[in-house]
Amino acid sequence: MPDGVLMEKPFWQTKKMIDMTRAQWEALCDRCGRCCVHKLENEDTGDIYYTRVACSLLDTEECQCNLYYQRNLLVPDCATLDPVTIDNFQWLPPTCAYRLLSEGKPLEWWHPLVSNDPDTVHQSGISIRSKLIPEHRIDLEYLEDYVVPEPL
Repeated sequence: MPDGVLMEKPFWQTKKMIDMTRAQWEALCDRCGRCCVHKLENEDTGDIYYTRVACSLLDTEECQCNLYYQRNLLVPDCATLDPVTIDNFQWLPPTCAYRLLSEGKPLEWWHPLVSNDPDTVHQSGISIRSKLIPEHRIDLEYLEDYVVPEPL
């Protein structure tokens, strides 16, 4: 870097999540798809258990919701993340940018905002690409049969 040239820090290092624009907030999503995995909660302990079953709206190759802006109408229990309620979503995987930033931690090296490459989330093995069973292929009554030892 030439003398006297200061590099501006990226928005996620300088802004509070509550002050981010909608575009900045959405850019935090790394497109791993882990939040769209069915999870079970132990009501006694609050522990969250991930399964290898995908929401019906999840494109498991692109790791994105097929109907993102209609998801809450089609899947009423789909969680909507926002800066005000982010601390209520401790079920998010520990690698999730929203969770990391809410905990005061840096983004991972593979995050597209850090790497400048949307494929590093897949290359690193973090995404759920090709790892899930679509929910229409199973009986959701037996979801506990699909629990995995850690988030995929």
